[in-house]
Amino acid sequence: MKQWTGWGVAGGAAGVLVLLVGMPVAASGRLPDRLATHWSAGSGGPDGSMPLWAATLFPALIWAVLVAGVVLGRRFAGPGGGWVAATLAGAGVGLAGGQAALVRANLDRADWRQAGSVTAWLVGVAVAAVLAALGGALAGRRGEAGAQPPATGPRMEIPDGERLVWLSRESNPWLRLTSAVLGLVAVAGALSALAGLADAAVWGLVASTGSAALAVLLCSSVRARVTGDGLEVAFGPLGLPVRRWAARDIESARTENRTPSRAGGWGYRINGLGTTVMLRGGECLVIRAKGRDFAVSVNDAERGAALLNSVAGRRGQG
Repeated sequence: MKQWTGWGVAGGAAGVLVLLVGMPVAASGRLPDRLATHWSAGSGGPDGSMPLWAATLFPALIWAVLVAGVVLGRRFAGPGGGWVAATLAGAGVGLAGGQAALVRANLDRADWRQAGSVTAWLVGVAVAAVLAALGGALAGRRGEAGAQPPATGPRMEIPDGERLVWLSRESNPWLRLTSAVLGLVAVAGALSALAGLADAAVWGLVASTGSAALAVLLCSSVRARVTGDGLEVAFGPLGLPVRRWAARDIESARTENRTPSRAGGWGYRINGLGTTVMLRGGECLVIRAKGRDFAVSVNDAERGAALLNSVAGRRGQG
């Protein structure tokens, strides 16, 4: 899990770097030799500039230093995925949005002094950066909590008056990588359109790839939880959406070995077997509720099925 978390940071960092450098390079033929990079707080007009190469590399250098600092801080400070994700998500959105605003303001201007205003853009970018940081913090904290291995021990029995909880989490790094690539394409298209580098037709590509990225992301990880109330299965890094089955509706629970080919592919699949959340081949927790089967590929499925059968049996007797 730590290995793939490292790859996720590397992939996200590389994606932001590509956007920071790629936007001004792609628009270089429509930009002046020097770009307006600072605006007066009073008049709102440009009052500072940089050569094109400096305006391209300076934010990229800031991003590289920030990523290096976060990685070193994570290594020496120990666990703390929430602040890592919040810092990188917020700063990445802020820098990429700021670069898009800068390119748009200077686009098709003969001289940097003619650059347009960026005030409204920067307000929007600041809001987006704060929301990205909050989302990253929530996702990071949920990821750390879900990464804890399930407790080991003898086969459980539930004494009268006690409540036990079983929790297991599984993720597919390849689905996450696919989601990240699709998301990067969507972000690049959106920033290109907002910066004036592409026409309105690109929004169709943004909508399709963005929707696909979200759908794949939601199917890339899952958390299964059994309590006295029944089974809860949460999807995606934020644990949303959530499917729930009340204990009284569960007829039985078992384990079953399933493969992607048998389930019909990866992710959320519906076929003759019922519904399968397929993140890796092998043992799955399978429940039968209201005459239908639902399977999810998680670790320690046998223990979860045993507890679920005990809980459902108690509710049936009650």
